[in-house]
Amino acid sequence: MILLDKPYVSKFLKETIVKYNFPALDTGNVTENGELSLISSEQIIQHFHDNTNSRIYTNSENSINWIVNHLSFTKLPEYINVFKNKVEFRKLVQGMYPNFFFKEVLLHDLDDIQLADLPMPFIIKPAVGFLSLGVHKVVNEHDWVRVKQLIREEFTDAQALFPIEVVNASSFLIEEVIAGEEFAFDAYFDENGQPVVLGIMKHLFSSDKDVSDRVYYTSKELVMTYLRQFTQFVEELGKRAELKNFPVHVEVRVDENGKLIPIEVNPMRFGGWCTTADLTYLATGLNPYHCFLSNIQPDWNQILKTMDDEIYSLIILDNSTKVPSSQITQFNYEKLLSRFCNPLELRKIDFKMYSIFGMLFTKTPKDKFTEIEEILGSDLREFIHVETH
Repeated sequence: MILLDKPYVSKFLKETIVKYNFPALDTGNVTENGELSLISSEQIIQHFHDNTNSRIYTNSENSINWIVNHLSFTKLPEYINVFKNKVEFRKLVQGMYPNFFFKEVLLHDLDDIQLADLPMPFIIKPAVGFLSLGVHKVVNEHDWVRVKQLIREEFTDAQALFPIEVVNASSFLIEEVIAGEEFAFDAYFDENGQPVVLGIMKHLFSSDKDVSDRVYYTSKELVMTYLRQFTQFVEELGKRAELKNFPVHVEVRVDENGKLIPIEVNPMRFGGWCTTADLTYLATGLNPYHCFLSNIQPDWNQILKTMDDEIYSLIILDNSTKVPSSQITQFNYEKLLSRFCNPLELRKIDFKMYSIFGMLFTKTPKDKFTEIEEILGSDLREFIHVETH
């Protein structure tokens, strides 16, 4: 079963629902009338009463409120809380990482924090948050003043867009900076609690201070390198949280010594905005939605044999122009596409509502990777038109 909600349902997810006849419920008025054959809330609730191994997938964390309210008799709300609350998550994995520093702080206590008590640099992020809202790296005392002001501004804007379950501005997690390269991967736990990894991406950054979500990519080489290590990590995670019939989107870093430390785990979904699962399909032919809902364990050895050696990227065109979205009249998508040798899919987003111009999926030969590096570092100003007075 699938819960569909704002901000975005991809064509691929809709096609998957139709192809495999997955029961779906629109919890956010996000589908066109008659576009999909939908079921009722009562049918989903009854299904979970009748079958303890029922599975449900959400494309958006906006649906979490529905699950908490309607499926409170299941383990799902408990699973959700331990991952949605970043402080609870750090407590869950504390036994795996006993020397890792973290601390919870309330929004109204930010000015009372003694920097001498914290590791410098450090990361501060909302205990419950989404899409890099309020995630900041602090490198010194002067930086801290700037970051506090930014946090207050961001949360004023964010509360108008997302439900309180998704953006809870009252509590923050301060934690030490996690060194190494960053990765994201999708996985699920089956009815016996066994983990199944469904796709692996590397998260690229333009600098040490960059915390944006601009570029993720996957490749044959990447999956071959990290599949075993990431599977071992989620196996240990699943044991600690006793997870079953549950999908997750995991973000980790791996340092130069090969040590893995988790950043966070997002419950009930794969990458938000139908991103990472769709990227996996483009790169591998594997459908993660189908795998989870039909209890399929991919044969990675076979998949890797059939994959090509090119790099498949997801480019999130966040508004990094420093021009307010309200002043931007147009984004030149054609000019953007001309910068890539093989764009696969462009998704235009209402940038005045979400401050994201769109999502672009691309296929790039290794010797043309500079096109990805260039968009990673771009402020995107060359693609916008600004209203003039």
